[in-house]
Amino acid sequence: MKWEMAAPRDRYAETLISLAKEGRDMVVLDADLSSSTRTARFGKEFPDRFFNSGIAEQNMMGVAAGMAPTGKLVFASTFAVFATGRAYDQIRQSIAYPHLNVKIVATHAGITVGEDGASHQMIEEIALMNALPGMTVISPVDIYETEKAVRAVADMNGPAYIRLSRSAMPVVTDESTPFSIGKALKLIDGSDVTIMATGIMVSRAIEAAEMLKERGISASVVNISTIKPIDRALVVSEAKRTGAVVTAEEHNILGGLGSVIASVLSEEYPVPLRMVGIRDVFGESGSPTELLKKYGLTAENIVRAAEELLRIKR
Repeated sequence: MKWEMAAPRDRYAETLISLAKEGRDMVVLDADLSSSTRTARFGKEFPDRFFNSGIAEQNMMGVAAGMAPTGKLVFASTFAVFATGRAYDQIRQSIAYPHLNVKIVATHAGITVGEDGASHQMIEEIALMNALPGMTVISPVDIYETEKAVRAVADMNGPAYIRLSRSAMPVVTDESTPFSIGKALKLIDGSDVTIMATGIMVSRAIEAAEMLKERGISASVVNISTIKPIDRALVVSEAKRTGAVVTAEEHNILGGLGSVIASVLSEEYPVPLRMVGIRDVFGESGSPTELLKKYGLTAENIVRAAEELLRIKR
């Protein structure tokens, strides 16, 4: 399957600029990586609303927390490993605990950071952010959903975390595709197994569904872009309908989408479940394509997981 490719971080910058031009009382902060996160484009358009903290991510989050109570809509950006790892204490104590209106949009998440290696490949931050009370956590599937997610968190009150990749991602949706915080979206309707995926793995899930169809297996594909709050109703309804669930994510399966789905189903409607994701190991240096294959983040692995579930069902 051939996909149009586009980088969500580019659409993020464009959306920030659009929001400011629409009259939002907003500021954007970065930590010396604005050319990579693309927030430099906002800074060029609105220099009086852009603040570069330098290589001081903890300080950036503290400044964001200080600006939010003045009524400003605050966006803070850097690489995911620095935004959520290095500045976790500041996010917890100064942003999440007082429930401030700060939107953390982190780029360069997951192993598709590539050649920078394990030190920069953040594969556990969904778990970190998901565990913070009151934090909204979103992993957009493509450029269109990135724009909708940024606009949606701008309209809500309270802290939010949006996870973006470094790489260009397959364009799965379009301008008319609906998006709401807390709502998953079924992209393909099937009857034998449900594949629940997030981020870059949604395109792999669609490819897997096509491969399964050729083998006589009908697979649903659900894009779960909001990890928190999770769409419990859709997760449970799909489990009841197909009786088998595969999760797919570019994140550690411990604490990520798979863990969240397992938690929902164990409480409400247990069914056979398999997780496709990074299996509790760090990444390494390599191209995104090489790394996705090495760590099993492929359509073929989703197919194998689905077929295993069907054997269990029978």
